[in-house]
Amino acid sequence: MSTIQRTWKLNGKKVSVRGPAGRRLLDYLREDLDLIGAKEGCGEGECGACTVLIDNEPVASCIVPIGQLADGTEILTIEGVEKKRAGRLLQRAFLECGAVQCGFCIPGMIISAYALLMRNPRPTPRAIRAALAGNLCRCTGYAKIIQAVTLASSRLPVPTKRK
Repeated sequence: MSTIQRTWKLNGKKVSVRGPAGRRLLDYLREDLDLIGAKEGCGEGECGACTVLIDNEPVASCIVPIGQLADGTEILTIEGVEKKRAGRLLQRAFLECGAVQCGFCIPGMIISAYALLMRNPRPTPRAIRAALAGNLCRCTGYAKIIQAVTLASSRLPVPTKRK
């Protein structure tokens, strides 16, 4: 297997990456960088527990080989979301709404919700459900999660259009 050497922007900081091209991003994040917020649920990209943002898009890190990621790729994990205002608002809203039960799926849910709020700061419940469709939760039934995303959205500044 070939070895890659890349430079990524991870949670706002430049990092040098070196490893087997076929190594999963999830393993690299957890084992080499001690970023353990993304979890392995299914290992097949179906449950969303390992979701991270790659160039602002939610992606299941368990199915992404690090060799696929070019120099300059931007990756945001749950550890980096707390540094963003919308991320902190989401985390607080999840707690306030009781949207966290076992907590296993929550990092992936927050990452996906964060990506949604960056595209659409005032999403409808339908848009929230669609954005979270790739994230499975066995505990909450999603109602409180949708409520939490709506609450966080209501606390974001109203977007203004430039003339």
